[in-house]
Amino acid sequence: MIYLMSLILLIWIAFFIDAAWGLRTIERLESEKELEDGPLISIIVAAKNEEEHIRKSVESQLRQNYNHIEWILVNDRSEDRTGSIMDELSESHPHMKVVHIKELPKGWLGKNHALYKGYLESNGEWLLFTDADVLYKEETVGKAASFLSRKNIDHMTAAPDLYAKGFWLKSFVAFFLFGFSYYKRPWKANIDSSKIGVGVGAFNLIRKKAYETIGTHQSIKERPDDDLQLGMMVKKYDLKQRMVSATKLMKVEWYPSLQAAFKGLEKNTFAGLHYQFSMVFLAVAGVFCSQVLPFLTIFSPNPLLRVLSFIVVALIFSLYYLIVKKLTAFSPLLFFIFPATALLFIYSIVRAVFLTIRRGGIEWRGTVYPLKELRKRGR
Repeated sequence: MIYLMSLILLIWIAFFIDAAWGLRTIERLESEKELEDGPLISIIVAAKNEEEHIRKSVESQLRQNYNHIEWILVNDRSEDRTGSIMDELSESHPHMKVVHIKELPKGWLGKNHALYKGYLESNGEWLLFTDADVLYKEETVGKAASFLSRKNIDHMTAAPDLYAKGFWLKSFVAFFLFGFSYYKRPWKANIDSSKIGVGVGAFNLIRKKAYETIGTHQSIKERPDDDLQLGMMVKKYDLKQRMVSATKLMKVEWYPSLQAAFKGLEKNTFAGLHYQFSMVFLAVAGVFCSQVLPFLTIFSPNPLLRVLSFIVVALIFSLYYLIVKKLTAFSPLLFFIFPATALLFIYSIVRAVFLTIRRGGIEWRGTVYPLKELRKRGR
């Protein structure tokens, strides 16, 4: 056990050094100056059954200080009032277009197809792909436009404030972001020579020429983790990318409840592990050994094991603190139930993979996508 804990300690030291340096490269968009005019930006919003959120989200976008914007709202086969709300909004805004999708072509995931259809209707030099439940401050787009111009980059993505209701949901969201950060290392997107890219569904601003260069959403049409894959494609083509923090400029309720979070993660979990059972095993074993076990062995009667475990826990807290303070508005005090949320995360992985296998694919917003096709196109 001492050898295992020594190995875990070395791993967390490496993670901490990498993240402590990398997080410094993630700038805060709030600090950017604001542009009020510039290239035409096409804001493309895809929505399915989002009647609860779509109006507030679009109205917050309409209040932007940036003057040169058009909106493409894509109703993706909604069964509620999403489409009619979009039509109502467009009646008083001539710079807004609504696209209604009735059928999903074979070989596409719904959201990816909807965003692609929005692109086909766009006139902007820049494209902003965003979700239908994101709330914007008035200066958000102007600051993003300034950042993209000043840095002379092709793509920028921004981390919003993921607000959550309830103690356990907040803890789970914070843990998820913590795990995502050390697993995907999003700060690598800010290094031009790196091949690691990142994308956040709430905010992907990309030059249209760059979007066409990477093959549009046609190149990732069956990827359930489309936002992340968009960023990866940007890096694949050696284009310039930056990730920023925008927790004071945008906010979104990731999921309304812990159960909804488990449900939502069904879509991306197996894809994020490349549909490989070996990766699932490594993920589950890795999370347990590195993020649960040290909290147990810290009570070991062996003094050396206790010391090693204490140092590991201290390193985990330090890294957790840095990530939570940089990318969220949550309190780092949520760390005090860290091992419990780690176990919840393990449960979410096992649950998502089990349900995907049992169903023979993923079920998302009323559509089932066969696992066989996802595996074939997702590798």
